[in-house]
Amino acid sequence: MTRVLSGIQPTGEVHLGNYLGALRQWAIDQHDADAFYCAVDLHAVTVQQDPAHLRVSTLGTMATLISVGLDPAVCTLFVQSHVPQHTELSWLLECTVSLGELRRMTQFKDKSARAESGEQAGQGGDHVSAGLFTYPALMAADILIYDADRVPVGDDQRQHLELTRDVAQRFNSRYGDTFVIPDAAIPTVGARVMDLQNPTAKMSKSAESPLGSVGIYDDPADISRKFARAVTDSESEVRYDPDQKPGVSNLLSILGAATGHSPADAAEGYHQYGALKSDTADAIIALLEPIVAKKAELDADPAELARIIAAGADKAEAVASVTLARAKEAMGFLPK
Repeated sequence: MTRVLSGIQPTGEVHLGNYLGALRQWAIDQHDADAFYCAVDLHAVTVQQDPAHLRVSTLGTMATLISVGLDPAVCTLFVQSHVPQHTELSWLLECTVSLGELRRMTQFKDKSARAESGEQAGQGGDHVSAGLFTYPALMAADILIYDADRVPVGDDQRQHLELTRDVAQRFNSRYGDTFVIPDAAIPTVGARVMDLQNPTAKMSKSAESPLGSVGIYDDPADISRKFARAVTDSESEVRYDPDQKPGVSNLLSILGAATGHSPADAAEGYHQYGALKSDTADAIIALLEPIVAKKAELDADPAELARIIAAGADKAEAVASVTLARAKEAMGFLPK
């Protein structure tokens, strides 16, 4: 069976775009592949985090992954820092990747520029973490440690995946066949969810207006209010036309994703924006209700959540330890 790996940073509240655009598809993919899903908390600290918040957020992220349908009995679900082989392999790969390759990573250039300008939360204006620079080696370790065949990546991570492939091929050439060479996979996207106040931009918790983003745990009244205030246009025709009617098209895309219809089909029968907004809000509230209920159940039983997290780490480490041992033997390290 094909092995797939995906991760999510435990920073910021999970919103509707995260769920409809990715997480719901993860729950489907787990039945068709040997799936490894993790909260990548080690990546989160490339920028400064409040320790108490990071712990709470990591627990919340793991509870959310289970609540949206990831089954620990079907997939391997774990916290990245609970599997120490990630960081040990990362060092071996840092000694394999070149300085020039890391310097060419556009995401480092973008993030370091923002950090230097003080845009990164919690950072001083002159602080750029070395972890931002070496981050691609850790991402490569995340992938290679599990012999992942396929890694769904968006455009912002495609360059890192290509570097992972290059590093793995170089390692195999130097030390013998050690790593599986992963293939990039275009993520299967359930719905492209845009900001309700700025429908030409993707939904994000960092957006200027909080009315533009819908958190999956938002109060139903707040969800209704946000959809009621969603930006549309000065016309009155309800049709799916992303270029000419981005706001209306965004609502139709969301409604279609929630009800199992295409955005074009979701437009049928609507003649007023008000009804479309109201029905979309109701559909989303109904879609999120079981997720909210499952999250409340996990929050009420922290011991069970801790058990699931620990069991996931054990499953992941059983695979990771074999790969790391293979890599260390290939490089000539003395066995313990």
